[in-house]
Amino acid sequence: MRERKIPRDRVVVATKVTGPSGQMTWIRGGPKSLDANNILEAIDNSLLRLSLDYIDLYQIHWPDRYVPMFGETEYDPSRQYASVAIEEQLGALGKAVDAGKIRYIGLSNETPYGVMKFNRLAENIRLNSNLVSLQNSYNLLCRNFDSALAECCHHERISLLAYSPMAMGILSGKYYSLGGGPSDARLNLFRGRYSEGESRYNLSNPILKSAVQEYADIAVKYGLSPASLSIAFVLKHPLVASALFGATKAWQLREVLQASKIHLTMEIIAEINKVHARYPNPCP
Repeated sequence: MRERKIPRDRVVVATKVTGPSGQMTWIRGGPKSLDANNILEAIDNSLLRLSLDYIDLYQIHWPDRYVPMFGETEYDPSRQYASVAIEEQLGALGKAVDAGKIRYIGLSNETPYGVMKFNRLAENIRLNSNLVSLQNSYNLLCRNFDSALAECCHHERISLLAYSPMAMGILSGKYYSLGGGPSDARLNLFRGRYSEGESRYNLSNPILKSAVQEYADIAVKYGLSPASLSIAFVLKHPLVASALFGATKAWQLREVLQASKIHLTMEIIAEINKVHARYPNPCP
């Protein structure tokens, strides 16, 4: 920003604090918990790395407590463990808000219970920033948000930042092309080293393959690329504030930006919903 002399108030900077992860040793030595010290240290480190005075939106990457996520769909009470109190996490975030280090707070990979619990406690301690965002997966192959989470976000005035709108590139159809797609495609590049992606996006699942093909057929029928259909579908959602995507090539970026201008008719949405009814959420 400084090199290009872009005014700070023209850019919204959002980042996250990682939850417990003993495997990610490059992040604060592999955080064991999401306590106040870890949160405040992460904020200071982000400001230092980004050479910024403040962060516009700061989100908790995933809960400190046990929740079913990254492909899991059922809650198992026996897997619950001692976790950092939400009050402590909000207290640390509140201190950062009061110090002017962050402006708004958000969550990620959260459940309806988590969203409501965080929001109620934030009100109880009179936090000087409401929860404004939820960054969860949302795409044609994963529409879990549309039930209880959508209701929570609607009434609590929380916007969805939809990540993985292309289902890690699967909706482009490239992984089902001859040769299994480019060698530098994410699921190929990190094959065997990316347990979350491989469990959540199981390419050998015939239901997943059928769903991807039928969505691609809809795109072709209406003169769209599969990527354009996928991105346009996500952006059409009334609770979606933005879609997060990863582009490694200029043409991918152009395709995604073009998709933001596409209007999906009720006819197209009806066909999408028919496919969804046949193959509901194959990548939860």
